[in-house]
Amino acid sequence: MLLNANENPGHKILVQGKRCCSCLQQCRSVPAMKFLFLVVLYHMILSPAAAYDPLDPNGNITIKWDIMSWTPDGYVATVTMNNFQMYRHIMTPGWSLGWSWAKKEVIWTMVGAQATEQGDCSKFKATVPHCCKRNPTVVDLLPGVPYNLQYANCCKGGVLASWGQDPTASVSAFQVSVGLAGTSNKTVKLPKNFTLLGPGPGYTCGPAKIVPSTVFLTTDRRRKTQALMTWNVTCTYSQFLASKNPTCCVSFSSFYNDSIIPCPTCACGCQNKNNCIMSDSKLLQRAGINTPRKDNQPLLQCTHHMCPIRVHWHVKLNYKDYWRVKIAITNFNYRLNHTQWTLVAQHPNLNNVTQVFSFEYKPLVPYQSINDTGMFYGMKFYNDLLMEAGPFGNVQSEVLMQKNKDTFTLKQGWGFPRKVYFNGEECLLPPPDTYPYLPNSANKYSIVISMIAASVVWILLCVW
Repeated sequence: MLLNANENPGHKILVQGKRCCSCLQQCRSVPAMKFLFLVVLYHMILSPAAAYDPLDPNGNITIKWDIMSWTPDGYVATVTMNNFQMYRHIMTPGWSLGWSWAKKEVIWTMVGAQATEQGDCSKFKATVPHCCKRNPTVVDLLPGVPYNLQYANCCKGGVLASWGQDPTASVSAFQVSVGLAGTSNKTVKLPKNFTLLGPGPGYTCGPAKIVPSTVFLTTDRRRKTQALMTWNVTCTYSQFLASKNPTCCVSFSSFYNDSIIPCPTCACGCQNKNNCIMSDSKLLQRAGINTPRKDNQPLLQCTHHMCPIRVHWHVKLNYKDYWRVKIAITNFNYRLNHTQWTLVAQHPNLNNVTQVFSFEYKPLVPYQSINDTGMFYGMKFYNDLLMEAGPFGNVQSEVLMQKNKDTFTLKQGWGFPRKVYFNGEECLLPPPDTYPYLPNSANKYSIVISMIAASVVWILLCVW
């Protein structure tokens, strides 16, 4: 190889050596890049962003602490819990709220709620506090408690309705008197490590943040007062943290196909397969079979999917300008009934619902430009209670929708929902390739032609 007169051979070797070192460093950095990628992915999965719900992007539970007055050794605060989730409520046995004190605070008294444990209060001689634990857990009082223990929006057994279903019942509150704490805005230390069970796991709470003081109106609405200090805690829900398996499944059927597409096998996991009961078992006649357990362990009916809840979507009728769908919800848990249940479905034709029979209906429009999601729930005092598994453990309704001639079709499973949620939990749908399909018209025509040909041959044979 000829070298340029101006080219330095030593310089060329040095450049090539640098390139080789650079390549070697890049090769060595590949495992480091993989490790960094896995770390980022791990934090993305376990971060609060994992609690994001695309059908309810702003849904959360906000816990607000309002200091209403100072005491010689602390303060009196009103704690208000608002459920801003559109379709996820907290059912019995209700919520439980926990936190850790920043210093050595104690709870002198509570109204509208109670701490589950008192803790060690042996150092107090005259007056014994309500709770001395460094990390108290508070629960709502049951309905019917004495009047002097009640507080506004308390005493519902911890049950909170969803914001979309009943905003007035989506609030819970209690009053707490805190001692051995700060007595001014500068000396008060905010509680930390908030936890919320509703009633099971799934909620992740952020740190307490000081916000502008809450403003209150007097009963005559002519005067405004405000809290001495206010801080908020926001809790979001993640189905992945609540359960590793789905808690409901969906099955499909249609008028144009005889096949019934069932829930996938072991859709909700088959960990309860050995403890299930057949629908005709004599064990169901035993007393107390429907009594819930403290650990909320379900008692499921033996099915191939082993889900506590099944939602069935049936494309029932096809009119000229409308089409009709039948929805049925079945409970397979013998130990649990569902009050204030909700069902959310996502389908492009839900933007033109004409009538809903025997269910209440509310469109959900989290994004103003898209109207394809709706919430169904029971009519009060009629079917808002889904009974435990058995002959009465189901509710059903029909939905009449007007066709959009530009988009309506029954091909390729268009008539079935894209997503289904029951009580805020996403249900498992059958695989798309198993959806009921339209009969092949070509096969029909070939059958007709074959029948005509056979008839002609038979006539010719008779003539001969």
